[in-house]
Amino acid sequence: MKNLATKNALTLLTTLLIAAFASFSHAQGNASAGESKAAVCSACHGTAGQSTIGENPKLAGQNAKYLMKQMHDIKSGARTVPLMTGLLNSSSDQDIADIAAYFSEQEVTLEGANPDMIELGESIYKAGIAKLNVAACAACHSPTGQGNPQAGFPALSGQHTQYTINQLKAFRSGDRANDGNPMPMRIISERLTDKEIEALASYISGLN
Repeated sequence: MKNLATKNALTLLTTLLIAAFASFSHAQGNASAGESKAAVCSACHGTAGQSTIGENPKLAGQNAKYLMKQMHDIKSGARTVPLMTGLLNSSSDQDIADIAAYFSEQEVTLEGANPDMIELGESIYKAGIAKLNVAACAACHSPTGQGNPQAGFPALSGQHTQYTINQLKAFRSGDRANDGNPMPMRIISERLTDKEIEALASYISGLN
């Protein structure tokens, strides 16, 4: 009975995650138009979205729906990113859609996971932590880390370890709170230790 209750809880969380993100509507982006509009992004996110700075996310290969939501959230203040304050104020919905389309068509480069952390990171990513009702990351982000473009769940594969650590800790502390209701990422991250977050982030960096 306990295992069934845990399974049902994880299934419910996954369903609510889909509902939280899937309702975001967006304009149709043009990747060709987005290339020139995205030029300003290269200062922090690298050429074609291939950031070389661990604290700055790679945007290459990220699905357009997720990128658009994040840009709209940053523009509206729903997500606070100090370095991007004001940068999107003059960007129209079409500009944002075009930039997102451009980055979504780029190919992300993979990192190398820390061998000492792979076992723990892989276990959490693929199976979650049942006793804590932590759903498997693969349920929403796919077994290969490619995310779910239709639902707007982000791709994680190849993302910088440090960036992923920072975001999970931001969700855990409440500093980042744009994961919708019922606060899926905040709920999950609150149940992870620093060691588990670091192992998970390392595993994700080399996932394909």
